[in-house]
Amino acid sequence: MNVRRLIPAAALSTAVALGLGALTACSDSEAGSGRKDGKLDVVASFYPMQYLAERIGAGHVSVRSLTKPGVEPHDLELSPRQTASLGKAGLVVYLKGVQPAVDKAIGQSGARHTVDAAGLTKLEDHGTEVGHGHEGEEHHGDSEAGADPHVWLDPVKYAEVAQGVGKALEKADPDNAADYRKNTDAVVKDLGALDKKFAAGLKTTATRTFITTHSAFGYLAERYGLTQEGIAGIDPEAEPSPARVKELQSIAKKDHVDTVFFETLASDKTAKTLAGDTGLKTDVLDPLEGITEKSRGDDYLKVMESNLAALQKALGAK
Repeated sequence: MNVRRLIPAAALSTAVALGLGALTACSDSEAGSGRKDGKLDVVASFYPMQYLAERIGAGHVSVRSLTKPGVEPHDLELSPRQTASLGKAGLVVYLKGVQPAVDKAIGQSGARHTVDAAGLTKLEDHGTEVGHGHEGEEHHGDSEAGADPHVWLDPVKYAEVAQGVGKALEKADPDNAADYRKNTDAVVKDLGALDKKFAAGLKTTATRTFITTHSAFGYLAERYGLTQEGIAGIDPEAEPSPARVKELQSIAKKDHVDTVFFETLASDKTAKTLAGDTGLKTDVLDPLEGITEKSRGDDYLKVMESNLAALQKALGAK
């Protein structure tokens, strides 16, 4: 007797449906194994980490950023769902000290595969050094020695971070290690070329001092022999004290500064007020914490070249 003939058509349909359901379940469970649509599931905390993950990972990774375009990264809050997703990711790329909410969420999620960019290069304190901000500045997130986390604005330090991210991707997805190495080398080469452009473009200038609302450019200033003067410290939304405004007016006059820089993701009110009081111009110096339609370029390299052009104009490059 042919047993299969005794199975009703409806039951057979149900069995097929269950089989397809099992296949779907396997597909859905990719997230738990750190994969999404066959690719390594990578979570980036904000744009500078997203840029590296996308360029180095290329076609082998699916990258999602926790910080949407236009959102101030330091103010980010995460939902319980976002926090839980960190524990299922194939790799989480973040920079400790920039986003307290992300640092906390990574600890709560039990994420096993993470790479902290702050551990891939040497962090420095630009808060109280002469020429890099002023005493009393508050540093967000990382209270350990008040380290400045803005390493991505120095192409040399960012290249060190890129190499570490590349190695983390190799470890998380060894089958594609050769491609990750090749892509890392390409990123490092691009950053090396950018460093040379900055060094040559800022070699000879009328002044070495620039004033900015957001004291994010300490590493860049140090790399190229410039002096950053922050209006209100590390917090882009903070209001400067009357004493600080008076001090900056004196600095602008003494060092022949003619431009006050502001950024795209924060209000330009403070910069314009100071500029108006001192007869200075305003311009954008982008800390590259996110890319929006207002950004002067659609990726890290293009925006950094725009930053170079703005600095050359403001400093009187020759």
